[in-house]
Amino acid sequence: MFQLTLCILKPDVVRSPRLFNEIIQLILQRQFIFVKSKRLQLSRERAGEFYQEHQQNFFYSRLVHYMSCGPISCHILGRENAIQEWRSILGPTKVFKTIFEAQDTIRGQHGVTDTRNCGHGSDSIATAQREIGFFFPEFDMKSISKYENLLVNNLTFNQDTLEHQL
Repeated sequence: MFQLTLCILKPDVVRSPRLFNEIIQLILQRQFIFVKSKRLQLSRERAGEFYQEHQQNFFYSRLVHYMSCGPISCHILGRENAIQEWRSILGPTKVFKTIFEAQDTIRGQHGVTDTRNCGHGSDSIATAQREIGFFFPEFDMKSISKYENLLVNNLTFNQDTLEHQL
């Protein structure tokens, strides 16, 4: 089933042009469509809003600080089973465990800690809709069929905008 998911490349990845480009290329190789992309700097308040579900967890303050310490790169990715596929490439959240059990993933190769784990991926369709709405309020989730139809067309990837175009 064609899906959309949110992909966030965290500050450490964005600060490293080589690593950032390597991950973008990996996403493209895995046949994802970059529907929308934007780079932004979250304020502590906005990062706190995004991670509010973790507010009672011990790592919340550290996560909010990290996510507001530098620019992030947000992407709406589309493809068949996009949520599962992106999370598979990204790897498990627990970096120490991931280094040993999923070393071929992004987090297994480049993650530093559970907070500084390179990226974020939505964990369900409902979460993807909510998270995409948070970062891309102008995006109409009802237009998903338009993007599904793009799969059959010849698309080009615009390296400047980090989006696919007809």
